Amino acid sequence: MEPQYRTGRSWWPGLKILDRYIIRKFLGTYIFAIAMIIVVVVIFDYVEKIDGFTQTHAPFKSIIFDYYLNFVPFFINQFSALFTFIACIFFTSKLAYQTEIVAMLSGGMSFRRLMWPYFISALVITIVSLGLSLWIIPISQRTCVAFEEQYIPRRKNVQYDRHIYRQVEPGTFLYIRGFNKNSSQASFMALEKYEGSVMRSTLEASEAKFDTETKRWTAQRYITRHFDDNGHETFEQNRNLDTLLNLDIVELGNLQALVKTMNIVELNDFIDQQRAKGSDSIRHIEVEHHTRYAYPIGTFILTLIGVSLSSRKVRGGTGLHIGIGIALCFSYIMLNRVFEEFAKGGSLPPMLAVWLPNIIYTIIGVYLYRKAPK
Repeated sequence: MEPQYRTGRSWWPGLKILDRYIIRKFLGTYIFAIAMIIVVVVIFDYVEKIDGFTQTHAPFKSIIFDYYLNFVPFFINQFSALFTFIACIFFTSKLAYQTEIVAMLSGGMSFRRLMWPYFISALVITIVSLGLSLWIIPISQRTCVAFEEQYIPRRKNVQYDRHIYRQVEPGTFLYIRGFNKNSSQASFMALEKYEGSVMRSTLEASEAKFDTETKRWTAQRYITRHFDDNGHETFEQNRNLDTLLNLDIVELGNLQALVKTMNIVELNDFIDQQRAKGSDSIRHIEVEHHTRYAYPIGTFILTLIGVSLSSRKVRGGTGLHIGIGIALCFSYIMLNRVFEEFAKGGSLPPMLAVWLPNIIYTIIGVYLYRKAPK
C-alpha cells in the first residue's frame, strides 16, 4: 500500500484531511489568541481614557464605532507576527508533546511536507495583514485621529508643532511659527534660500495666512533680505504678500502621523513628491513604506522558526517551547525597531534597515529547519 503523503517534489501537494486539520487548528488558535488580547487591551484603554471621554462628553456610539472599531485593525496588524508565532508554537508543541508529529513522520510524511499546511495558514494571515497595512488601516487611522483631536484632551491642542521646518525644494526652506489650523494662519513665516551652505535671501512675514482654495500664502506686510558674495545685506519692506509655495497645508502637521493615514498609492505619490523636493524627512517616509511590506512577510519567517523549534518533543514540554519562542519573537520585534531608528538617523539605507531583521531571522529559520526532525 502506498503512503498517503508522497515525498516527491510538487509545487501543489494538495490539501489532505490532516492539512485541513492543521490549518483549522493553527488559524483557530491565532484568532482566539488575538481576540482575547484585543478584549483586554480595549478594556484597559477605556478605563485609562474614561475621564477624558467624560470631560469632553464623547458620545458612547462614537467611542465604540469611531474610535475602538478603527483602533482594532491597527492593533491586530501591529502584533500579528507575535500572535502568529505564539499560535504556531502553542499548537505545534501540543502536537509534538502528544507524539502526533512522530506519527506523521513515521507514516511517510516528510518534514518539508509537514510545513505545507503551516505555510498555507501563514499565507492567509499575510494576505490579511497586507490588506490591513496597505489599505484598511490608513483609512481607519483618519477616523481615529479625528476622534482623538476632538475628544481626547491631551490631543485636542496638539495638532501642529510650535516651530515647523520644511524643505520646499532643494535649497529652499520654510520656517513657520505658531500655525493655527482653524484660522489657517501663522504668527510668523520665513522662506529661506541657500546656495550650498550660504544663505542668499529670505522672505519674512508676520500674520501670514493660507488660502485653502487658491493654495496661496498672503500677508499685509513682509520684508525681503538679499545677501551678496561679500555678505552685504539688502533690506526691503513690502506690502500685500501673495505667493504660491510648493507645500500643502497637510505637510505642516506631524509627517510621521500623516503618512500613517495614507494608503499605499497615496504614500507612493507622497514619496515621489518629497524626493523631488529633497525633503529631509524622506527617510522616515521610506521606512514607513518598506515596513508595510516587511512586517506581513515576516509571518512566513516566524512560522518557519515556530514549527522548526516546537516540533521536537523535549523534557520541558510546551512551556519551554513557548518561552524560547516568545524570547525569539520579542527579539525580532526589538531588532526591527532598532534598525528602523538607524534608518531614520541616516546610519543605514531605509530599505536595508527594514528588511535586515527578516534576512537575519530567515537564516535562523533555515538553520532550525535543517536541525528539525526529518
